[in-house]
Amino acid sequence: MTDRNRYVKPVEPVDPAIAAYANEFNEMVEGLPTFRPSIGCIVPAYNEADSIAGVLDSLLAQTRLPDVIHVVVNNTTDDTVKIASEYAGPHEVVTDGVLQFTEVFVHDIGTNPDKKVGALNYGYSLIEGCDFLLGVDGDTTASTNAVEKLEAEIASDTRIGGISAIYSIDDTVIHGLIPSFLISGQRAQFAAFNMQNMLRGRNMAVLGGQFSIFSMKALREVMVDSHQATPWVKDSEVEDSLLSLQIKSAGYLTKISAQARANVGGMTTLRGLDAQQVKWNFGAIELMWPGQRGDTKGQPFHPNLRLRWVENFSMIVNVITRVLFFIMLAASLSISAFVFSPIWLIPPAVALLLNLRTAMSMKNRNGKDIFFAIGFFPAEIYMWVRIGHFMRAWTKFASNKKVDNWAEQAKAERGSGNAYLVPLMVAVGFTAALVFIWLQLPIMVQSAILWVGWPILGVTTVIQTLTMFFTLVKRHHGYKV
Repeated sequence: MTDRNRYVKPVEPVDPAIAAYANEFNEMVEGLPTFRPSIGCIVPAYNEADSIAGVLDSLLAQTRLPDVIHVVVNNTTDDTVKIASEYAGPHEVVTDGVLQFTEVFVHDIGTNPDKKVGALNYGYSLIEGCDFLLGVDGDTTASTNAVEKLEAEIASDTRIGGISAIYSIDDTVIHGLIPSFLISGQRAQFAAFNMQNMLRGRNMAVLGGQFSIFSMKALREVMVDSHQATPWVKDSEVEDSLLSLQIKSAGYLTKISAQARANVGGMTTLRGLDAQQVKWNFGAIELMWPGQRGDTKGQPFHPNLRLRWVENFSMIVNVITRVLFFIMLAASLSISAFVFSPIWLIPPAVALLLNLRTAMSMKNRNGKDIFFAIGFFPAEIYMWVRIGHFMRAWTKFASNKKVDNWAEQAKAERGSGNAYLVPLMVAVGFTAALVFIWLQLPIMVQSAILWVGWPILGVTTVIQTLTMFFTLVKRHHGYKV
């Protein structure tokens, strides 16, 4: 049979009523709400009168609003409650034509011996029915799409227990020589740390409490596995690091976001920076070292602590090379035995290039960041400041003296205490003792010390320089921190 003679069945007319019903049914199906996981936000706040309004403005400006926001004020002595209460109540926000709803609750829990940990656990009890917990510090603001990006990332993979935002510090409101110097140093420190985690498969060793999202399912499993009544415990100086270890131990991934960004509160005084960094370092040492606290077992080989060990060994090398260089230089000059070699310019040149590359990796870099890197001396001075924090933390740890580092930091931020001057005083005393001892030695002994000391310094510096060089040439794969 030819195509011309093939029978074609006529198309039957569609009943208009059925067509109208089909269209109505399709529109109804398309209009059905899709599943949207619920996000409960907790903002622990202690004396945050200067920043809490900015934090809540940032949360209410998100393209994806948290479903509920609980501000948990504890131990406060300022107007945090009064300012936060102005935001209490329901909020409706239209984003890209979509109406979103959230409600802000403000809780003043008064005197709380567990401080931030107690505030976090109180907030957790209020949002146990949510799918995700968003923890935000009382001095942290985020880019408008931060919550949206965090939700998309954690919802895309059930293996993820928590994701941290990419942290930096907003320096546009910082004025003065010392505050600007300290903030530039902290921005560079954050950038280097973030990039390390990015290049490790975006595996984040510490889900910083500043702006991180957690799976409630993962938190419940941590509580069961660790026999805890709450997700956070007060057994560690760094509650976020300990929880991150526990989430990893429960079989979940801890990640750093590829896109969500947040600006945290920086320290603008040497006193405040010292207290903060010593607390962080001290807490990390406790987690690294086995059996320091009765309720928290040391986990020196935990995957999340590998980067901590690397950081500590790196700081030890920094201490050795810098201290030994100045000792050898001064000793050589004292007996007119110093001979300059241009090869010693290679290590600082590589360090400068590495600092510059770190600055260029920042998404929101500015002239201050570039100057901090290429000026060399700002970055070098800041390294000496960090060495002081490092030595203080290890000294406090070795002393076995129980100290409330949370209280020490709070006191330092109020402008009290002079512990930050201890490294300087120790350095002065150490230098004076070395000078006195050196002057008592015969010339032959002095020459022998230099003959041994310079090669040791040379080998150590070569190893450090090679490490910096390999870090310098490592591909960043397009990441911005």
